[in-house]
Amino acid sequence: METEVTAPAEAQTSLAAPLWDAIDWLASSIWALVHPVLSTVDPLCGPVGVFRLFLSDTILACGDTGWGDDLASGFYVTASLAICTLPLGLLIGFFIALAKQSQEKFLHAAADIYTTLFRGLPELLTLFIIYYGLPIVLGRALSAFGAGDTIEINPFIAGMVAIGVVFSAYCAEVLQSAFKAIPHGQYEGGYAIGLTHGQTMRLVILPQLIRIALPGLGNLWMTLLKDTALVSAVGLPDILRQANIAAKVT
Repeated sequence: METEVTAPAEAQTSLAAPLWDAIDWLASSIWALVHPVLSTVDPLCGPVGVFRLFLSDTILACGDTGWGDDLASGFYVTASLAICTLPLGLLIGFFIALAKQSQEKFLHAAADIYTTLFRGLPELLTLFIIYYGLPIVLGRALSAFGAGDTIEINPFIAGMVAIGVVFSAYCAEVLQSAFKAIPHGQYEGGYAIGLTHGQTMRLVILPQLIRIALPGLGNLWMTLLKDTALVSAVGLPDILRQANIAAKVT
């Protein structure tokens, strides 16, 4: 699967070229780490894959006689997208949850706006805004500085960002509830034995936070897996798109 994020030729020499090179390197690195693992442990068309062992005489056969290879490729794309999106959503959601706990009114209000906005917007609309709208906004901003006016975002990156921000909004609410479930005495106990605030968070609060939030995060993970099907709308060859193609030509 192609995981590069590129700008047109006229923008490659612009001031934004180092930024896009960095994004391209990050996306390629993520794919290089995830794809070998998924392709090695192939549950569909591998030597002991389900399609190869049990469905070799059907439309799901692997090779030229069926669509097994295409569906397996789509499965890897879907799994890679979900695996890459999960840590992004958890990281953003954790910091948003911290902001919602902050005594700073600006941080608290900004976090509330973030979670309300991305929980209220349909996931598909968020994807379209990032895939179609963000390049236009960035292109016009760069053109104002003479740095090129056309930007293209890879569907994989767009899907990861769109699903990630939606996931993070829900994740922040789960983590905030977990924070509130931890008695304030736990913080005071950490301070009483000489721990700093950071040490108290890492050694005392986070272990309890994970245990409390895990059931809710598990439900969000299942929702994340289902939301990955939306990326077929922007041309990413995930398992849903490959299945639709197979259904139309058979």
